[in-house]
Amino acid sequence: MKLVWSPETASKAYIDTVKSCELFEESSVAELVSAMAGGWNPQLIVEAWHRGGIVATSVGLSVASRHTHGRHVCVVPDERSRSEYVDAMREVGMTSEVIVGEAEEVMDGLVGVDFLVVDCRRKDFARILRLAKLSPRGAVLICKNAGSGASSGFRWRSVLGGGSRVVRSAFLPVGKGVEIAHVGATGGAPKGRSRWIRHVDQESGEEHLFRR
Repeated sequence: MKLVWSPETASKAYIDTVKSCELFEESSVAELVSAMAGGWNPQLIVEAWHRGGIVATSVGLSVASRHTHGRHVCVVPDERSRSEYVDAMREVGMTSEVIVGEAEEVMDGLVGVDFLVVDCRRKDFARILRLAKLSPRGAVLICKNAGSGASSGFRWRSVLGGGSRVVRSAFLPVGKGVEIAHVGATGGAPKGRSRWIRHVDQESGEEHLFRR
């Protein structure tokens, strides 16, 4: 199986996020991310939040997870970040699962991530991407606050592990820059074993072997 796009769910997530983010001045990224999360129907959405940032994206991901019946998890590095995040979400009437810890510890316990959003302002954002245990059906990776695209020096190959195959990637000038990558599914249908085929020419009697 692999991720399959659903325009209907994407639209619902987008519209509900627009309504939920009316209090935020900067909500364009949240709306974009929510629509993508809703459309790709992920079952495990992971977000790496940066302390001091607004929670509009978190609101969008929470909205999307309700439409996909998936799990939305926010990872933060310490208790101070957790407290700030939880309070900010409560102010807008939202809740989300929060996990506190270092990148290695947190990401090791999250298996099958198929939608991952990281804030490039986090010093460990590249490590989080590299350590993510992605779903075998593929995953969508998003880096917000990524700068200005090519000029920012961002390269997916430099932050992802060798086992991840980027099918396509793009930079969108939304907010302070959004880098997006679609990682392909793994473990596809097994290839059949090659076999030898024997053919005898009826006229000459010669025997030929073909490998298929």
